[in-house]
Amino acid sequence: LNCGLSLITLLCIHSDFFSGWGDQLIWAQTYEEALFWARSRNKPLMVIFHLDDCPHSQALKKAFAKDKEIQRLADEHFILLNLVYETTDKHLSPDGQYVPRILFVDPSMTVRADITGPYSNRKYAYEPSDMNLLRNNMERAKTFLKTEL
Repeated sequence: LNCGLSLITLLCIHSDFFSGWGDQLIWAQTYEEALFWARSRNKPLMVIFHLDDCPHSQALKKAFAKDKEIQRLADEHFILLNLVYETTDKHLSPDGQYVPRILFVDPSMTVRADITGPYSNRKYAYEPSDMNLLRNNMERAKTFLKTEL
């Protein structure tokens, strides 16, 4: 499932960049902006690392966009960040740099390394068949916000 992440230095922001994940969703444009929004709006941040030319990323994107409950949760309860490059924050790659992977960050700017996918060798990877677990993990990230802060 690892598509071999190559570092891309510039984030290309255009109308097609975020398309496919959910057309109604609002995405932060940078990691710094996403952290600011998470803190100021008191919402967890959902960071999706992917590559446009990775077949596993494309399959995850389709499953993510097709799942109505994931779309509702993402729209109502999360700050969203879609990255095709690695950040300088090593906390966002606790078990390595691979795509696709999804991590959650709470408004206190703590990376939720405890919220993982089903794979022991790629803890933050999800496949299209894992949407139930992703929904549950989104609920966990949302619940943590209310009970821990």
